[in-house]
Amino acid sequence: MDETTQEDWLDRQLREAAPYIDDDGFTVRVLQQLPTPVRSRRSMRGVILLGITVLASAIAYVLSDGGRFVRDDLMRLAAWPMQWLLLLALASGILVTAIGFVAAISKSHELQS
Repeated sequence: MDETTQEDWLDRQLREAAPYIDDDGFTVRVLQQLPTPVRSRRSMRGVILLGITVLASAIAYVLSDGGRFVRDDLMRLAAWPMQWLLLLALASGILVTAIGFVAAISKSHELQS
């Protein structure tokens, strides 16, 4: 028996095995009395988070003397030997891959439970 035929057979058996219990319209009446779901306007959460992020970035830029520390650090990094830069790039890649792997394993365990 191929898989789809077996699933169809099992589905048919389960539908036929569960007879409908007549409740004299009770289920329909209860569902009609339930309040309709209220659809709220879009949340302002995204706009607020984006605004706070832009504000915090602007404050950090001003307080850091126009981001001069970034330029200074890039100049220091450019003076490093090529082998050290390669090692730094390799270590960063391994670290990001390991973090992604741990996150994926954690998510799969979360989905299984």
